[in-house]
Amino acid sequence: MSESDGPKQVSDPEYHSENHTAAQTCGWTANSLRGEGKCYKYAFYGIESHRCIQMTPVVKCNERCVFCWRDHAGHAYELGDVEWDDPSAVADASLELQKKLLSGFGGNDQVPRERFEEAMEPRHVAISLDGEPSLYPYLPELIEEFRDRDITTFLVSNGTKPEVLAECDPTQLYVSVDAPDRWTFDETVKAVEDDAWERLIDTLDVLAEKDETRTVLRTTLVNGRNMHHPEWYASMFQRADPDFVELKAYMHVGHSRGRLDRDAMPDHEDVRAFTEDVMEHMPEHDYLNDVPVSHVTLLSKTEDTWVPKLRKDSEFWERDPYAEAGD
Repeated sequence: MSESDGPKQVSDPEYHSENHTAAQTCGWTANSLRGEGKCYKYAFYGIESHRCIQMTPVVKCNERCVFCWRDHAGHAYELGDVEWDDPSAVADASLELQKKLLSGFGGNDQVPRERFEEAMEPRHVAISLDGEPSLYPYLPELIEEFRDRDITTFLVSNGTKPEVLAECDPTQLYVSVDAPDRWTFDETVKAVEDDAWERLIDTLDVLAEKDETRTVLRTTLVNGRNMHHPEWYASMFQRADPDFVELKAYMHVGHSRGRLDRDAMPDHEDVRAFTEDVMEHMPEHDYLNDVPVSHVTLLSKTEDTWVPKLRKDSEFWERDPYAEAGD
């Protein structure tokens, strides 16, 4: 199926898609190719931006967060109308879409040939582009499919499907916690399902049971909306016992500009100050890192936060993931 005659559930013209799988590069991918900097996930965890696919297996979400840069109207379709591809097809589509998205950099004089060739062999997938990935019925199997191809995975979820996340073991599992209480959750996240808050709490307990999967709680901070009661956030965070906590400023971009004013975006100093307030109630997470250009902070139990597999001396970067498959 070509991009031009794709199904209506992937209608954003900036996305490249194959059936229900969509991919899009972020600005950091282009920056990394040109040697102009990398995403904060490199500073925190070791992700090489030019070798990272940003994708989703489903462009539909069951929340309507006021701070989301995406178009909520694009989520108004029925999952029952989707003909689901199997995990292998989704993985294949993700890799091919990424190659198409980056193919133009092959003739760019600012991009070293070696770096471009690296980008043509992605080693990481961020399942985070749009929608709620846990709505894809074969998400645990998709993560296993990428693992079988020696590709690391960061999964980002809103936590409304704890039973699915319990079966998912990506390299790193993110869950969004964007409110410290039910009222703020309703006003900020605007979930479609009535029991979304209760399901989020259940998900925190699921994360606490994860032994091998690295876990992250992620909060998008919005001035005048959810930057209050740091001790309540800390209580929720501690319940999940995550490896890391990220607090990041809302960015006044995309469709969120129709819902929020510019002053809803906190400065980095505000984000760091709020993080320090949260940190006071989380003695186990006593290491604080930040990337000011991305307005993001990280709380960790240890100073060493990189994914072990992604260290520069790891064989992970040396192996050709396609050679073993005979490609």
